Amino acid sequence: MNPGPYQPSAPLQGVSHYENFPVASVLCPPHLRPAIAAIYWFARTADDMADEGDAPPQARLDALAAYRADLMATAAGLAPSPRWAGVFGQLGPMIAQFALPVDLLADLLSAFEQDVVKQRYASQAELLDYCRRSANPVGRLLLHLYGVKDAQSLEQSDCICSALQLINFWQDLSVDIPRGRIYLPADSWAEHGVDEAQLLRLDSNQNTINLIAAHARQACAMMLKGSKLVKKVPGRGGWELRLVVQGGLRILDKIEALKFNTLQQRPKLGAWDVAVMGWRALWM
Repeated sequence: MNPGPYQPSAPLQGVSHYENFPVASVLCPPHLRPAIAAIYWFARTADDMADEGDAPPQARLDALAAYRADLMATAAGLAPSPRWAGVFGQLGPMIAQFALPVDLLADLLSAFEQDVVKQRYASQAELLDYCRRSANPVGRLLLHLYGVKDAQSLEQSDCICSALQLINFWQDLSVDIPRGRIYLPADSWAEHGVDEAQLLRLDSNQNTINLIAAHARQACAMMLKGSKLVKKVPGRGGWELRLVVQGGLRILDKIEALKFNTLQQRPKLGAWDVAVMGWRALWM
């Protein structure tokens, strides 16, 4: 999987990666940190099953199916298998304490399973359906923890999360395509006069640049559409979200500075970019 939304700003000690949400950050209220960390480890473990190592696809799918069964057992108050005792030992009490929506956790597993078997997307609608399961559940789980549940806020969260997932895709083209995954939807290739062979060669020409630029601008519009959510999340969580939004927008700035040539180079944020994000967050 190529996770994108809710990149950690100050992770809990021992948490190294899974970029889909802030893991018990210093901005997060202390009483929510165990729940966020438990969700993190649940998602991180499943993501590793889908992506890491050299296991064949069927073995990965079998492991994810067993993991899903353990999730459902845990949610029902039953004992899961001992295979992932640490993960479900943390997650089970959080599901009970916070009434976590188990369907959102299951949606994440659906996206991981899809990543095992699907490497091309025919249309933007198909790609956004993937984002609906790979990214949007993270935002909705966090809003649930903060007690924000109105329809408009959920829609805004979905915009932020899908945008962050897409930004991550357009940032990582030079990494994902050599691994065989092309997230740029095929219907937009034709619109810009691009074919699969060009993308597999990481061929940077005006057509491929225009293709990436168009998708980057769509992601920016989606992010801005959801950005008003930052004023609805209470306390320190709202400041965390401001930094999340500004992080995504700053990556788009870096992509544009590269003239949208992310087939050849992956943009990265540095210390100055973090300062810019913080300044911009103050004025949202």
